[in-house]
Amino acid sequence: MVVARGVTRVEKSRQMREGGGFLVRRPVGDRIDQCDPFLMLDHLGPVVYGPGEAVGAPDHPHRGFETVTYLIDGEMKHQDSAGNNGVLKEGWVQWMTAGSGVVHSEMPSDEFLKRGGRSEGFQLWVNLPAKEKMIKPRYQDTDAKKIPVVSSPDGKTKVKVIAGESLGAKAVIDTRTPIMFLDIHVQAGGSFVQDIPEKYNGFAYVWRGAGSFTDERVSVEMGMVGVLGKGNTFQINANPNEDIHVLLIAGVPINEPIARHGPFVMNKWEEIEQAFRDYQSGKLGSIEGSEERYAQTQNAVSKQKQTGTWKKK
Repeated sequence: MVVARGVTRVEKSRQMREGGGFLVRRPVGDRIDQCDPFLMLDHLGPVVYGPGEAVGAPDHPHRGFETVTYLIDGEMKHQDSAGNNGVLKEGWVQWMTAGSGVVHSEMPSDEFLKRGGRSEGFQLWVNLPAKEKMIKPRYQDTDAKKIPVVSSPDGKTKVKVIAGESLGAKAVIDTRTPIMFLDIHVQAGGSFVQDIPEKYNGFAYVWRGAGSFTDERVSVEMGMVGVLGKGNTFQINANPNEDIHVLLIAGVPINEPIARHGPFVMNKWEEIEQAFRDYQSGKLGSIEGSEERYAQTQNAVSKQKQTGTWKKK
């Protein structure tokens, strides 16, 4: 039986600054505290940096959850205390399972910092169940060319399948728990219905354009997020004269107690205190060159303030 999902709550996300000073909207993790198993979604940018202005997130730790970074524009260089490193480019996805803990940095690539340009992307925080919070860290860096992109029969909708499946295409990224992460682009005047398992919690975030959810009953625009109600399908409609881009994210809830502080997410406060002790004692490791990355960030922020980029929202 087909049961259309409505939205139980709609919020307009606020802009703020995070990391080294980059602009973000936070549709989940702010006015909407969480949507089990999802702890936070940040929409980074969009912003256009001049040469030397691009910022990132210098060295910081994580434990007890996963971070998913999805780039629309720009380049990001990542390094961690386990020796992993690489550069994410336009359309790439990094699924990092922090597990027992790592220190990592997320910075603009040397080339992007030098030339500047448009920067936009997302970071999703996915909780881990208690039994997996201390597993070995893992990275999945996925080239844009490997991520399935499929079209609807009428040709008006394209879906990038980052996790889960849509229109018969399955994601190449492996997830610890059942998760759907779809980037859906509906052309002006078009409509798209996605099947979603009834047991999934989820939300839909408009990152570009405008339209409506749920059989045109809920009007939405860029920066707005809707929490999904019960059912097994969800409908996205573009306005007659404007496309809409939506992240549809859903997964099986973990239904466990959450203790969280800054970069650590565990089940008990005692585990948070232990995470801080482990980090401060050096058990999570470190990355060579941390002082240079902090200095680079400070210089980039100073340059933004000189040119006026810092004030743009």
